[in-house]
Amino acid sequence: MTEDETWNPQIDPDICTGCGECVIACPTDALELVDDVAAVREPDACNYCGVCEEVCPEGAISLPYQLVLVVDG
Repeated sequence: MTEDETWNPQIDPDICTGCGECVIACPTDALELVDDVAAVREPDACNYCGVCEEVCPEGAISLPYQLVLVVDG
């Protein structure tokens, strides 16, 4: 992911069963079901809290993180 890309939950449509648990649990209403698959509806609303990833029973949601190593000296 580049610096210009928005960090949002990544939802695998091949794994998502459309149960809607993530949509219900999302505290910012950033997710919705589109054609029976979860999708990020409001990318700017997502606060990257990780609730959607935690509640997904299929493991279809992942939140990519960028690790930065800072060397002092």
